[in-house]
Amino acid sequence: MAFPPIVTATLQSAVLSGTSNLLAQALTAYQTDSQLVIDWVPIFQFIIYTIISTPPNFMWQGFLEETFPAYHVSPTKRAIASAAANDEKELDREAREDKLVEPKLNIRNTVIKLVLDQTVGAALNTLAFSMFMHSIQTAMTRPEHLAAAHHSGPYLLSRGAIDYGKVDWRAVVRSSQLEFVPIFLAGLKLWPMVSLVNFALIKSIEGRNLVGSLAGVAWGIYMSLVAAR
Repeated sequence: MAFPPIVTATLQSAVLSGTSNLLAQALTAYQTDSQLVIDWVPIFQFIIYTIISTPPNFMWQGFLEETFPAYHVSPTKRAIASAAANDEKELDREAREDKLVEPKLNIRNTVIKLVLDQTVGAALNTLAFSMFMHSIQTAMTRPEHLAAAHHSGPYLLSRGAIDYGKVDWRAVVRSSQLEFVPIFLAGLKLWPMVSLVNFALIKSIEGRNLVGSLAGVAWGIYMSLVAAR
């Protein structure tokens, strides 16, 4: 039985998110000329964030598409020529062959969606990421004897691995505010182009989510490095 599109998109994004964090760890090990020891805690944190954040983003993209459709129906050039020549026989033939109209990109709607996605959407996603990461990192502060990466697996399986009672939410908000602008500006170097490709060329929400997730691997590596600071 096939999963609903939103579930498929979430699972797909979660796998790619975990992959991006793993790649970030490998990159860090390479840059520092050290042995790669996988730390499963940040991978877990990124996967959980993605599972939480993908459904609302999926619905956001659906809302944008329903409100500002990317394509509208327009007569084909052949249909216009036939109509101009008053050639009813040719028009009938084109109607039978379904060649009277074709989808045409709506430039106005595409621009509106791009602006909304890169302002409202980007701002909310940036804030959500920072708030989530700072809070869960504090909630999962490891005791000294389990702090090393090779102890990350046992730590995740230990009782009380996540304790939000440790979180100082004022500190989380302050940290999120401080890094909001740098992350937002960094995102503007990637996501507007991804959104433009999605809105202009990809018609399905599922397809757009896949393109976004693939681009998100590169973004996830960057964000993993930010979160690891």
